[in-house]
Amino acid sequence: MPKMKTRKSASKRLKQTASGKYVHARTGGRHIQQKKNAKRRRRLRTGAQVKSTDIGRVKAALPYGLK
Repeated sequence: MPKMKTRKSASKRLKQTASGKYVHARTGGRHIQQKKNAKRRRRLRTGAQVKSTDIGRVKAALPYGLK
């Protein structure tokens, strides 16, 4: 059986924690920062965990996980 391919877009966008959970960057933090308040900009800097409803899709996209 051939090797399964990793979706490179998913591997570049996600990181795996030591406990095996996946973390992604929050949306809305790239540009148009002036109208967003400081509290919101601070929150956008932190990562967010992938929701439990999306875990199946993430595992399909990353068959070997992330290192």
